[in-house]
Amino acid sequence: MLANLPPAGALNPARFRKLAVCLALASLQRSPAALAQDNYEIQVYGYETVAPHHSMVELHSNFTIEGSKQAEDGVLPTEHAWHETIEITRGITPWFETGFYIFTSARNGNGWDWVGDHIRPRFRVPESWHWPVGVSISNEIGYQRRQFSSDTWTWEIRPIIDKKQGRWYWSLNPTFDRSFHGPSVHKGFEFSPNFKLSYDFTPKIAGGLEYYGSLGPVTGFDPLRDQQQQIFPTLDLNLSPKWEFNFGVGVGATRSTDHLIVKMILGYRFDF
Repeated sequence: MLANLPPAGALNPARFRKLAVCLALASLQRSPAALAQDNYEIQVYGYETVAPHHSMVELHSNFTIEGSKQAEDGVLPTEHAWHETIEITRGITPWFETGFYIFTSARNGNGWDWVGDHIRPRFRVPESWHWPVGVSISNEIGYQRRQFSSDTWTWEIRPIIDKKQGRWYWSLNPTFDRSFHGPSVHKGFEFSPNFKLSYDFTPKIAGGLEYYGSLGPVTGFDPLRDQQQQIFPTLDLNLSPKWEFNFGVGVGATRSTDHLIVKMILGYRFDF
């Protein structure tokens, strides 16, 4: 595009405007997208923790139908990537649990790879306090390999507030993320709110919406085009107190978001 422009000395005002437009377009074409969305564990947390001396095992399966098509800053593309995450959570006390994650990714041409591991301790307000809403807070810290995330060491602080009112349920996770190693270190804490609203159509079937966002540094949000905004219509099956099932299809609303993702969560509580 720029090779067809005349030398700077030959520019008149009209040609100068043309050059400015071409430079802007080139900048947009070459500007890297925002950090890839974490498509390994797509979930809005409820406040409850796993009961003491019990374990919860969850399999998070996510497939990106339409996402990034080329490597950006050394990070592999997400389109047609299949992510499988194993989450193991152990209840320690009535108000404390610890979770551990194993992230993996498979994509045609790249094979199946280990991505990284996280650990997540979580505390909750005991039911005996009789608060009007459920409240807990988790801290997730861990490592992910450079080819899957430009930020390799990260920390997530996730407050959790939820409420069940008749057939309606809502949960708000106003999450704060921090990079310790990578290009986002200078941004400090970034705000990534998540929200879920669902309705029990029957005692066993609930449907609703989940929202996932990544808005940028708390000191000043990114422009809308660089934010990540995604909506998931979801289905939850309440088959048994031991089982968890969640299915959703996510649609991205900005250029920096993977535009179409299918996710499923299957979990089971073990009495040991």
